[in-house]
Amino acid sequence: MVDDQRSHQSLLFRFKAQVFGAMRMGLRYSSDILYPASCIGCRIQVSEPGTLCPQCWSQLRFIEKPYCPVLGIPFNYDFGHDFGENFMSAEAIADPPPFRRLRSAVLHRGAAQRMAVALKFHDRTDLAPWMARWMQRSGSELLDECEVIVPVPLHKWRFWSRRFNQSAELARRLAQISGKAFEPQALKRIRRTDQQIGLGLKERKRNVDGAFRVPKEQEIHVRGRRVLLIDDVYTTGSTVKAVTCALLRGGAKSVDVLTFSRVLPDS
Repeated sequence: MVDDQRSHQSLLFRFKAQVFGAMRMGLRYSSDILYPASCIGCRIQVSEPGTLCPQCWSQLRFIEKPYCPVLGIPFNYDFGHDFGENFMSAEAIADPPPFRRLRSAVLHRGAAQRMAVALKFHDRTDLAPWMARWMQRSGSELLDECEVIVPVPLHKWRFWSRRFNQSAELARRLAQISGKAFEPQALKRIRRTDQQIGLGLKERKRNVDGAFRVPKEQEIHVRGRRVLLIDDVYTTGSTVKAVTCALLRGGAKSVDVLTFSRVLPDS
């Protein structure tokens, strides 16, 4: 009698598992029909979610060594292991930045530029996980060495109008991947600034000068710690330089910078 009950329960369990499995497959199939996978760069239909179409993939240029150890500017030539590891770019020599190192995943053009714009201006927060994975790949050394991850902040009015901070979305994903501390409130943009787009180098510097501060109550999160600063795009560096100076004034031991994409100096 007991054996019959156990056998019946086992059959019932297997039957339920098969039914639920079939339901999951049906839902997945229906989802694929109603919401087919689309390219994360241009949104045309592709075979797998979270992938790029061949055209968008061909437009990407991931930043690989050899590059400037300070600014991460890719070199056209490999100077050899003994010499190339310490070979700095002319830009890093002429105008040393306040941060230690800068790394970016891709050049800011083609599909990468469209992704950055879509995240920032078109609420495509679904792109953040994929962008963060590429950033992890290019900034693995920085992630390993940092103690806290901090995003470039938005002014409260811009945050209110945009509803989210694209740099914080990337930073949050990187913190989840790396297991490092994430402190989105460690920095504050104390002055509302104009959009940097369309401004020249001098105007960009003047626009963000004195715009950032580490609040007193937040200094505990950065004081004496190696900070990894996250932003979406590196253009002239005016913003991350101003933010780095604010972090150092707040007691940070050092600051490295990691962005999704970057514009080359001669672009």
